[in-house]
Amino acid sequence: MEETIARILTELEEINQIPNTQNQTPLISRSTLLDLHSLLSTNDPDLVSQLFDDLPSKSLSPSSLTNLLSFTMDSAPSYSLLASKVYLSLLLSPNSPVFTLFTPISFLSFLRSLRRAFKNCPSAQPEESPPSHAPPNRKRKGGGRVRGARGNVRGSGDCSEEASDTFDMKQVFKVFEMLVSVLGLIHLDRFPDSLKSLVQTFGEIPLMAMEKLGNPSSFNRLMDLCSRVLSEVLRAEHGELANTAAEVLKALSPLILMVKSQARSFALGFVTKRMTELGNESDGVKKAVVNFPRYLAQKAPEKAEPRALAVDSIMEVVKVMDFEDQIGYMDYVLKMTQGKANLRLLGVDLIAMMIMSLRDPFGVDSDVKTRDYWGTKCLEALITRCSDLSAGIRARALSSLAQVVGFLSSDDRNKGILKEVMGLLSEGGEERPQCGMNDLLKNRCMDDKAAVRKAALLLVTKLISLLDGCFDGILLKTVGMACSDPLVSIRKAAISALSEAFRTFSDESVTTEWLHSVPRLITDNESSIQEECENLFLELVLDRVSRAGPACAPKKGSVSPESYLTTKSLEGELELLFPGGILILLKGICDGEVTPWVKKLCTSLGKKKRLKPKIAAALQNIIKTSESIWLSHSMPIEKWTAPAGAWFLLSEVSVYLSKAVEWEFLHHHWQLLDKPASKGKLQSPLLQGNANEDGEGVESNSVAWAGDRVFLLQTISNVSMELPAEPAADLAHNLLKRVEKFNMHSTEVNAHVKALRTLCKVKSLNPEEADQLVMRWGQQLLSKAHEILEKYISVDKEANNNNSFFTPPRSGSRKGKQAARASRLLSKTVTAVYTVGSLVVVCPAADVSSIVPLLYTVVTSGNSDPKLNKLPGPKVSLKQTAPSLYIQAWLTLGKICLADGKLAKSYIPLFVQVVSDNMLTMHFKMQELEKSDCAALRNNLVVMMADFCVRYTALVDCYIAKITKCLRDPCELVRRQTFILLSRLLQRDYVKWRGVLFLRFLLCLVDDSEKIRQLADFLFGNILKAKAPLLAYNSFIEAIYVLNDCHAHNGHNDSKNSRTESRLFSIRGNDERSRTKRMRIYVCLLKQMAPEHLLATFAKLCAEILAAASDGMLNIDDITGQSVLQDAFQILACKEIRVSSHRGAASDSAEVEEDGDSSASVAAAKGRAITQAVRKGLIQNTIPIFIELKRLLENNNSPLTGSLMECLRVLLKDYKNEIDDMLVADKQLQKELIYDIQKYESAKARTTAAEAVAGMQNQGVYRSPPCVPKAATGAHPENKMNQKLSSDSKVASAIADAAAEATARSVLREVNKGAMTPPLKAINMPKLKSNQAGSSAKNDRSLDVLESLRRRIDDEN
Repeated sequence: MEETIARILTELEEINQIPNTQNQTPLISRSTLLDLHSLLSTNDPDLVSQLFDDLPSKSLSPSSLTNLLSFTMDSAPSYSLLASKVYLSLLLSPNSPVFTLFTPISFLSFLRSLRRAFKNCPSAQPEESPPSHAPPNRKRKGGGRVRGARGNVRGSGDCSEEASDTFDMKQVFKVFEMLVSVLGLIHLDRFPDSLKSLVQTFGEIPLMAMEKLGNPSSFNRLMDLCSRVLSEVLRAEHGELANTAAEVLKALSPLILMVKSQARSFALGFVTKRMTELGNESDGVKKAVVNFPRYLAQKAPEKAEPRALAVDSIMEVVKVMDFEDQIGYMDYVLKMTQGKANLRLLGVDLIAMMIMSLRDPFGVDSDVKTRDYWGTKCLEALITRCSDLSAGIRARALSSLAQVVGFLSSDDRNKGILKEVMGLLSEGGEERPQCGMNDLLKNRCMDDKAAVRKAALLLVTKLISLLDGCFDGILLKTVGMACSDPLVSIRKAAISALSEAFRTFSDESVTTEWLHSVPRLITDNESSIQEECENLFLELVLDRVSRAGPACAPKKGSVSPESYLTTKSLEGELELLFPGGILILLKGICDGEVTPWVKKLCTSLGKKKRLKPKIAAALQNIIKTSESIWLSHSMPIEKWTAPAGAWFLLSEVSVYLSKAVEWEFLHHHWQLLDKPASKGKLQSPLLQGNANEDGEGVESNSVAWAGDRVFLLQTISNVSMELPAEPAADLAHNLLKRVEKFNMHSTEVNAHVKALRTLCKVKSLNPEEADQLVMRWGQQLLSKAHEILEKYISVDKEANNNNSFFTPPRSGSRKGKQAARASRLLSKTVTAVYTVGSLVVVCPAADVSSIVPLLYTVVTSGNSDPKLNKLPGPKVSLKQTAPSLYIQAWLTLGKICLADGKLAKSYIPLFVQVVSDNMLTMHFKMQELEKSDCAALRNNLVVMMADFCVRYTALVDCYIAKITKCLRDPCELVRRQTFILLSRLLQRDYVKWRGVLFLRFLLCLVDDSEKIRQLADFLFGNILKAKAPLLAYNSFIEAIYVLNDCHAHNGHNDSKNSRTESRLFSIRGNDERSRTKRMRIYVCLLKQMAPEHLLATFAKLCAEILAAASDGMLNIDDITGQSVLQDAFQILACKEIRVSSHRGAASDSAEVEEDGDSSASVAAAKGRAITQAVRKGLIQNTIPIFIELKRLLENNNSPLTGSLMECLRVLLKDYKNEIDDMLVADKQLQKELIYDIQKYESAKARTTAAEAVAGMQNQGVYRSPPCVPKAATGAHPENKMNQKLSSDSKVASAIADAAAEATARSVLREVNKGAMTPPLKAINMPKLKSNQAGSSAKNDRSLDVLESLRRRIDDEN
């Protein structure tokens, strides 16, 4: 060792003589460091003392040795870790001068060497790698030969390529262990900077080590050593514990707020375990830990995912705190929810996590019962944030509240408190469905932002378990309306909420709303919604029906026949056998608005083979049980009907489950339902109402009876392929005989005819034979129908002739018999005509040449045309005498035209001859459509014309404008049917958006019917926006003129349409109601436009309306011209026409984070720049038009001056940046605008003050005198105020002037760039100056306007 010490001293002496310059640094060589390390590793006090004793002989001191080690740790990256190890060994060696060797500078060099070691460490280097030991040996061999100063100087060109070879995790572990021992010797309370640097370094090491180390065991051991170092720091010897703990927490906070990783787990574990243990011993550490969640809340990021991780980290810390400290932090969070937006958003997340993470939020396990427990306060704050101004906070609060409700609802003890806090219980504990929470949910379900609506629907889903069946009707309808939301995610959320309610409750209102909202989505454009709709229908309808097990019907005679039976008692008995709302569900299925979607769902499920035979078996069981209950009460079987909807659903599923339906079941019930028909009168019981005259308590209903027969026949048709041949033949023969009697209800005719056709296919051996059979009985029916119709026409003609000769009739009894016979004949004729139409649909090849002239005779009866009077037929219109026959004749004639195009074309000349010389057949139908006062006929004709448009598009295209007249029909059904049919034709491109069609559709947006308004909103907001995005922009200006019925424009003269039609499709008038309706239409159109189209529309409004009015092309003396101009002002001032920098972004998604796409951001920035340039040019061309128009209106004393000034004031606020340059260039124009706006605001404020004074006076005049003594009346404060205001009008006027001046100055304060506006006395007569060099970009119109203003002002002067 003597030689080793000598070598060390010799090299240290040589290095110490090297000057420390910029190009060279004195470094200790690797060999010397190894010698020092081997010497210090012996732990021999004598050797260490000898080393320090010999240092002065070489002109060295312990501090100089420390300095050399510092230089080496800083400037020798290849072996800086070895130098650090030597440095720590020196401090730990026995008898070493610790306080001399330890300096802040050397300690900082040591910490830097640790950072550099991890930075230069190769990624995922395993610690067992053998090459990590070889480099020191190689360098040691070379280091022995290089002894001079040249070898100990690090030049600027040295490489650190050896760094990866020198990094050994075992050496790092050793250094960390030695550092722990050093911290036990040295107290850092005298070196606060060194302590802070140490804490910061060990706060960064976990992140650097995580990136470099791939071995989990090595990382875990390293983190254990880091924990030991930080724990050693948290000792009183190193300073005030509160400050030290705060520094440690501050250093670990970046790790805690980062994404999930090993480093984050280490930091959280150290805080929640080690520091919590230390906090039990030290109040300073405990205080720091308690305040740490507050610090994390202030540092939490704003983006969604990092914020969620921050919330998780905060909650991990809060969980280990004492209960009192948790309550204190909860109070802090409650205050956060009333602060800035980012803190409110974080507070909402924290409240939800605290309620779900901490124990007993409502104090149900506490001995002290209080209503103000911490969970109650948090829940109330969360409910308050559901109405926050920020959409993102509203959405987050609603979703958090949904999570809380779902979590707390699992404990029955929390349910009652939860209901009370959320307002679902009254003070007495009774259910209160009409409450604040329901109002909140209704408002949020209709929120403007999609994220809010989605979160509200999620909350509705979670609240269903708390409602206990008390579902608010309006809220239920609101959720149902959300099923038609434009956004797919909202529709899915609404479906989930409504289905959860239907799954939980079997209430009739919930069932009805579900059936009217969810099944219709089978036609949705989104395939995932279609699949969800199918799954829900299968689960909530078909499976529920399938679970209706075999019912045990009571024995016959168990109830006395003499007992008074009501319908409700029978229904109640049946509901007991089939609980769960099965009967309500079946009844809702057969609703007219639900049946189309049920048919589509059954078809879709059947094609996918998802229908199970047990569904058909369950339906048969329900029908059999209903019959058994009826018979058990000894009721007449001919008055029995199955539960509503059972036969309908069986008829739909039997198409795909034909083998599951028993023929004996069908045959038995066909015989039951066919018995009343043999008596010639349809009779069917209706299970509702009071007792009839016989005391049986049952009323008959032919419609319900006929409906059961129809669905039964449809079921038989569906399973006919499975029927035996002989029963099928007998059934077909019976059906034909039944049809030939023409005494059925119209609803039964189609079913009989279709069943006949199906049975013919079963009886036939091949399709040709089947067609021949159908043609044979079809001609037979046509022949008999011809005879009946011809007989009725002749009888009616004879009766008309007799009535002209015999007035009054000979006897009353004879007249009554004739009327009865005529009524029976009319009923039979109507059925015959309807049967002809049904037969034509089933068999288009049938010969109807003999029946068509008779139908034509019916529809043209009573026509005043002399040419038609020559034709045989009744002279009195059958429209008055037999309206049912008249309607059926039109319907059947339309079916014939649809079936045979050649026949329809051949009859066009005849229609032309009958109606007019140049009218087509369809135009004749349209004339009848216009003249008819029968809503049913108009509705049928609209349906016929829509079918003709599909079949004969070119023929009907020219009459589309006349069809649109039905959009203004007085009957809501006709208007809605017309709207739906035309919308379908437009979507399928059978009709084009051209001419007046689009303008007439606009009126549907403000229709009196809410259903039509909803359909129109969906058409314009979704379908039309995607199909024809430019239509709203191209037709906007024309829509303003058409809606106001304005013909005062020289370029908008009367078109081909008459004034009557134009008034029919306009909203004339300048009253508030008319303006509101028109404005709603304008706003709807503006919402469909892109930003560039909004700017173009702004320019077109100024050029085609404002400029036209100022140039005299638009007559502003006409009331319609004034309405157009006022509408233009309102449109220019509305917020929908403004183009903001955020227009077109996904504003609905409140929580969507930016992707950071550079190309998209560049495109957006480019678009904003172009928009700003267009806005600037646009407003510079607009202001001169406003000035000229203002002069014109003021000269004419027009009432529109106020509207113009309001619009101008809004423009000055919205376009202040664009107007800035314009006003700077023309100071006189600036003075003029200030003067005019101040004058207008003054007059407006004065009028408002006068109205307020008059209102208070009137209020005192019409109010009953108070019962007070006369002496006290003069002292009443309100009387004093009235007297003061009425007597001192000058003061009120002065106040109004001051308010107006302040308002006017505030409008243009930013335009003037903060400069004070000159007083009114300093403003001379406004005079426009000539254009300066900066205004050369204005167009000719602007120059003409300015020139005309200049000439006018010069003339006035």
